[in-house]
Amino acid sequence: MGYWDIPEGSDCVQKTWITTKLGTALGLVGSAYHMVAYQPDSALAAVQRVTNGTVTMAALGAIFGMSTCLSAQIRDAPDDPLNYFIGGCASGIFLGAKTHSAMTGTSACLGLGTLALFTKVDDNRKEGESSPGMGGLVSAGLPVQLLLLFLLTKASESSMCLSAPDSITLQENSVGSVTLTSSSALNSSAVIHLNVTYSSKQNFSSIITLPNQLLLPAGSTSLTFNVTAHEVGQVTSYLLSNSTSLPSWLLRIRFMVIHSRVLSVLSHVIGWIYFVAWSVSFYPQAWENWRRKSVVGLNFDFLALNLTGFIAYSVFNIGLFWVPYVQEEFLKTNPNGINPVNANDVFFSIHAFLLCAVYVCQAAVYDRGDQKVSWMALLLLLIGWTFALISLFLAIAKQITWLDYLYYFSYIKLAVTLVKYIPQAYMNYRRKSTEGWSIGNVLLDFTGGMLSILQMIVQSYNNDEWRLIFGDPTKFGLGLFSVVFDIIFITQHYCLYRIPPDYEAVPDQGDQ
Repeated sequence: MGYWDIPEGSDCVQKTWITTKLGTALGLVGSAYHMVAYQPDSALAAVQRVTNGTVTMAALGAIFGMSTCLSAQIRDAPDDPLNYFIGGCASGIFLGAKTHSAMTGTSACLGLGTLALFTKVDDNRKEGESSPGMGGLVSAGLPVQLLLLFLLTKASESSMCLSAPDSITLQENSVGSVTLTSSSALNSSAVIHLNVTYSSKQNFSSIITLPNQLLLPAGSTSLTFNVTAHEVGQVTSYLLSNSTSLPSWLLRIRFMVIHSRVLSVLSHVIGWIYFVAWSVSFYPQAWENWRRKSVVGLNFDFLALNLTGFIAYSVFNIGLFWVPYVQEEFLKTNPNGINPVNANDVFFSIHAFLLCAVYVCQAAVYDRGDQKVSWMALLLLLIGWTFALISLFLAIAKQITWLDYLYYFSYIKLAVTLVKYIPQAYMNYRRKSTEGWSIGNVLLDFTGGMLSILQMIVQSYNNDEWRLIFGDPTKFGLGLFSVVFDIIFITQHYCLYRIPPDYEAVPDQGDQ
């Protein structure tokens, strides 16, 4: 059974399996042609290239098939070409995330979404025609789209470019190696200079010893050199080449010398643990709402403010993690070059936004009593979004930088965190009960907040840079204020309102 033989919006697993197989096949064929055009240095490099291309294309095919089918089901419009635009756009966004390029993601989203949309429009127009060649012509739209995705993933490899690790982390008093690679062999030798643009100490040589210049021989595609770390600190160096065929003016390496690699690993482990704790913390409340088929006890002001807060937090994290232009602005403002936003921060904020949206859907479906969003919460939301809109116009007019604009979103999230728990705490006090407010949510949130603060302390000590705690005010404030209010909720649940007032005393019958 082919892809087009399955009705739209049905059997999403089968349709996704078909697009995944098609993506895998195109990935294998495309990788083979790519290796013929650009021969790898070794068998291992060939295997890595084929694996990367095939897995990427399989993932893109799966994303397209699943997104298209789920959109048809959710929107209850199986033959709407918009479903295909959504599927193509989702594939393009994944491509942008993989390449860490907002421009690639935006272009791929619009281009592939439009191609998929017209593919479906053509299919709808020709549906029912008996011309023998029509099925193949229409079906060709899907592999053409996936082939275009493959070409986009390999476009950067077709032009001559120099690549290097974005950052190198070394333990103090140690020696490390750095490898530079060229996308293809040079016809003549190239000299590469390391131009230090920032040092956390007055003399960068007290932090790390770097070679003055490097030589990439003709016919070679890689170069390895050693660096020696001394004291804890940060150094940023741009790589400048004298070869016109080897552009490198935007290439830089951030060298970070730390106290201990053990602490670095511990910091990453703590980060993922609090990511899991904070992410899982959203599920007990959703389960509680589903179990009771009611949202009575869950404050609607908290819902509205929380949703807005995580939208703002997602915008801030995505901008700092995925937009190269914003990252350049951050490096200029914070020359130590340590981006406070990690991958787990991005996925946490997006995941939190989606779960908050689930809460809102539950509030619309389940019993909610006489609860509604108060005028005070609506006023705060109006102020926040008006501030965001005005800031957008200022950024477009270049009155503020885009980095400042993103930081304003982080301030919105911080402001929301300051006030969002107050309505819920007051509601618990007024009802003298925490029923409807999941204590599992609170305990996991408390765990995540404590670990978030601990991670920032470990990072600051390990980098000998305590200002890092305030490099991301949203992250620090989110952890601190969450912990404070979680302590209040724990006190309410286990101490103040442990036994809810479920009944009232009945007067003695003998007194009547």
